[in-house]
Order: sequence, then structure tokens, then C-alpha cells
Amino acid sequence: MNRKTAIIDPLGAHGSSHHFYLFGQLDSLRNHEIDIRIYTNSKTEDPHINGVKFYQTFGDLFSSKFIIVSGIKYILGSVRSVFHAILSGVKVFHFHIFYTNILVLFNLLLVKLLFGKVVLTIHDVASFAKDNKSTLISNLVYKLTDLILTHNQFSKDEIIKIDSLLNERIHIVPHGNYTPFINIQQDKKKSREYLDLPTEKTILLFFGMIKKVKGLDILLQSFKKVVDINPDTILLIAGKPWENDFAFYQQIIDKNNLSANIISHIKFIPHEHVEHYYCASDLVVLPYKKIYQSGVLMMTLSYERPVLVSDLPPLKELVIDNENGFFFKSEDVNDLAEKLNQILSDKDNLERVRKNGKILINKKFSWDAIGKLTKEAYQTL
Repeated sequence: MNRKTAIIDPLGAHGSSHHFYLFGQLDSLRNHEIDIRIYTNSKTEDPHINGVKFYQTFGDLFSSKFIIVSGIKYILGSVRSVFHAILSGVKVFHFHIFYTNILVLFNLLLVKLLFGKVVLTIHDVASFAKDNKSTLISNLVYKLTDLILTHNQFSKDEIIKIDSLLNERIHIVPHGNYTPFINIQQDKKKSREYLDLPTEKTILLFFGMIKKVKGLDILLQSFKKVVDINPDTILLIAGKPWENDFAFYQQIIDKNNLSANIISHIKFIPHEHVEHYYCASDLVVLPYKKIYQSGVLMMTLSYERPVLVSDLPPLKELVIDNENGFFFKSEDVNDLAEKLNQILSDKDNLERVRKNGKILINKKFSWDAIGKLTKEAYQTL
């Protein structure tokens, strides 16, 4: 494939680790001889990948508190990006989608009016599959898309439920690891001291944006039974609430007298601190109620930490229970407590599973493999 390709991504490094995904994708595509460039915001720093052109055409997109101002900045950034790419000979435009709205539709319409090809990586099918699946915007987004990339079979099946005609346009390209972009700390005691955590306790970690679907309430309700058997266990909660109030979770903590065993860092965690949170933990727990693909899971394995997750279909596509991760029955408080106590009772097995997770993330989810699959998908255009 010799056609020039542009990734247009307004989100970039805003509030997440999404930019690491972008950088891995850019590097892998360039290594597979794709003529690639990226257009993003000014908060996203140039990764200086040899052969990749980098443009900050969206400026400081998220600086305003007013939605209309941000919307205007988005449109202007999109126009600058698409026209610059077109004048540079770009034919393929690749967008990453976490939701669908009029601004996303604007981007796709602009590209199609200029006779470009549209590629979407759909990270979260929910925004497409929820209540708006029959709306004009969602239908038009799909109709304008020439190629859809998604991370697993579960997500592909969910998209096909929306429109079976999309089947031939969908390719599964897994989420790559974060290994090239992170600093893996090895000194647990040092990381715990850095975060002012107890050095001799067993620490479970719940990490990431606190959304209702991520099941922190399930973990807290199960934790009382864990503490009863393993009183030296601490649950470290690190992340910022999203569209809910932490007071709801605090009520569960207070009701079950768990305060002595809970450490709450309820805030955005800066990137330079993330490595210490993972290093400080003995086990990462992801009690999700619903998920399509978990960047936190990929981050956990990339940081070489063992993980316990809900037995949701997309997660079961990624890890094998008691081999390179652990499962519990989704939303089952008693099963979660039982699994936690079982895991904590066998530290040798926990270490074995941790090592296998490290092998999995670096072998199956390497960016070289991701780049190859993405190139093959591009070649169908």
C-alpha cells in the first residue's frame, strides 16, 4: 500500500494514556512502510518517531470551559488537518472513536467530500450501540466509513448487531501493549515510600477513572470478607470519578468499617506517578460490569503486575484464568471475595501468573504484530 495515510486524533494526551496507543500505532505502521502522519492537539508532545510527520493543528483544544468554544476549535482544527493532509497527497484518514456526535460526523463528511477514505478504530461500541443506534448521526457515521477496526471478536459482534452489512468492513486489530512507553519500577518498597504507602502490607490496586460500569462498588462490598481473613490487606483506590460521586463509594466503606484498610487517592494520577502505583501493588483488581476493551488491563500487564478481572467476554478473549490472569463471576460479590482470598493464600501461584502475564503482553500484543494487522486491513481499501 503506497497511499499516504493520516491519523487525525483531537484527543491525544488529554486526560488519559491514549497518546501512547497512538505512538505505538504510528511507530508500527512506519516500520511496516506506511507513509503516516498525525494531526492532534498542542498538549500532545511530538514522539519524534523517525519518518512520522507530527502536526498540532488542533491547538490547545481543551483549554476553554465553554462547550461552544471547544466545538469551534474542534471544527477549525479538523478543517486545518484535513486540508493540510489532502494538499500533502493523503488519501486515507484514520480516526479513533470513543463516542459519536455531530463533530465526529463533520470530520467524516469533510473527508468524503474531498474523496478520501475513512478508517475508524472504534474503542467503545457503547456510544454506538446504546440508545442512539437508530439515530441519523450514528447511521451516517457507519455509512461514511470504508474500514472499521476494533479490538476483539466481542466488539465486532456488537457492531454487527447494529448493522449486519458492516461485517465485511470490520477487521479485528488488538490493543497493543504499553511497554515501549513506560518505565517499569522494580523496587516495591521504594515505590511505596514514594507514595507514602505501608511497606509491609499486601496491597490491592483499583486504578483508573472511576465510572459506574467499572464496579468499584462490587469490589468494596466484597472487601469486608477479604479483610476478615487477610487483615493485613490494603485496597488502594487511585483515580478520578467520572459522572458519579465518590460519596457513594465512601458510604460502602463506612458501612462496612473498612476505613483502616482503604487508601483513597481520588484524583487524576499524573503519568510520572503511574509507574509507582503499579509497582507498589501486589494484585490489580478490575471488577468491571461492562467493557469492550480495557486500557487499564493492558497497562497492568505491561507493568508486569498480576490481575483479577470480571469474566466478561472481551476480557476472556485476552487472558486465561489462573494462567496469565485471574477471573471472578462478574458482579458476584461473594465469588470476588472468595477468589481474592484464594489468590492471596498462594503467593507462589500469584508470582507464576504474573510472569505468564508478562510473556503474554509482550508476545501476543506487540506493536509489530499490531502494525502488520493494521497494514493488512488498510490494503483492503
